[in-house]
Amino acid sequence: MGTQEETNYPPAKDGRTSQEKAIDDWLPITSSRNAKWWYSAFHNVTAMVGAGVLSLPFAMGPGIAVLILSWIITLYTLWQMVEMHEMVPGKRFDRYHELGQHAFGEKLGLWIVVPQQLVVEVGVNIVYMVTGGKSLKKFHDVICENSCKDIKLTYFIMIFASVHFVLSQLPNFNSISGVSLAAAVMSLSYSTIAWGASVDKGKAVNVDYSLRATTTTGKVFGFFSALGDVAFAYAGHNVVLEIQATIPSTPEKPSKKPMWKGVVVAYIIVALCYFPVALVGYWAFGNQVNDNILITLSRPKWLIALANMMVVIHVIGSYQIYAMPVFDMIETVLVKKLRFPPGLTLRLVARTTYVAFTMFIAITFPFFGGLLGFFGGFAFAPTTYFLPCIMWLAIYKPRRFSLSWFTNWICIILGVLLMVLSPIGGLRQIIMDAKTYKFYS
Repeated sequence: MGTQEETNYPPAKDGRTSQEKAIDDWLPITSSRNAKWWYSAFHNVTAMVGAGVLSLPFAMGPGIAVLILSWIITLYTLWQMVEMHEMVPGKRFDRYHELGQHAFGEKLGLWIVVPQQLVVEVGVNIVYMVTGGKSLKKFHDVICENSCKDIKLTYFIMIFASVHFVLSQLPNFNSISGVSLAAAVMSLSYSTIAWGASVDKGKAVNVDYSLRATTTTGKVFGFFSALGDVAFAYAGHNVVLEIQATIPSTPEKPSKKPMWKGVVVAYIIVALCYFPVALVGYWAFGNQVNDNILITLSRPKWLIALANMMVVIHVIGSYQIYAMPVFDMIETVLVKKLRFPPGLTLRLVARTTYVAFTMFIAITFPFFGGLLGFFGGFAFAPTTYFLPCIMWLAIYKPRRFSLSWFTNWICIILGVLLMVLSPIGGLRQIIMDAKTYKFYS
């Protein structure tokens, strides 16, 4: 798939023909390299703080230890990826799969990384179509309060998708930085509203902190599903190398310094979003909290309407951040493998088709909570929790039983457990939701 671009050297030295250079200058990931460190901060916040934050109180109880542990592990694995971006002098691994190919070999690297990365990015885009539609519907229902005609969720998902038919034509990461900044501000705002309104509302009458399920089976499956929700809450690793690729780099000033600065700022903001929402939401509603806390809160009306609109704006930005590497893959295949000429027509057709595909799947399967747990385990756990560690061990080969060796193996074991256990809870949730579900309702 993509070629690895050398760091600011003239084209003659990097072995690419002028045609290959022209294609790389056109592809979304490698076309623009003038980002500042704060671009990395808000791109990472937008990528990380998904609408998954709203389901965190639902995952509480046993989830708090997992939430804190995940924050630490994923910050560590993100640091590894930032470090590995330019570990070969003069080369940049601009895409997750290029790092995979360096660690595992040309063919195997592609097969290990690309399917998982696609499941995450396409999965997130589908889930965000649903979230965007649901939040628009909630906004409409709160404002109307039974005085308007009831409109199907399907139409709201279509309205949300219509924005993406336009925005998806923006060429690269730097061109969506405005959208991403707005999204990052919104995520912090609606997270604050979610826990602020919960504090204001105070503890619910007869609040109950025991586990939701009464049977042992239910409790076990509930815990598995909560693991998936938490895994989904830290999914930004799938786009981190692609974000770093937009930052300029020279041997004296490598891109990892500004990138890491942005990541640290992003992670502080992520903590400010996640921990208060999870803890205060659970404190206020206990096990009666909905899988989207804004749905549990119904007053004050104007504030809940505003928060839902903020979710819509944030999810618009998140959708674009996760779609960009997919666009890059699609366009790379079309231009490099199938020899289509790069240009506006190709981009228009390819990206419009992709947005339409995610909209169709979202309209067909809008069970939000279960889908999160299911996708969360399968693909988020590997790409976020343990693939970076495996690559680190394969490339750097730290001494056996050294601190680095131990740390990476602990992350790998925890990540594998997460990958195996969380889809079980998610799948059960989907089956239970599907019993009462009517298609295209």
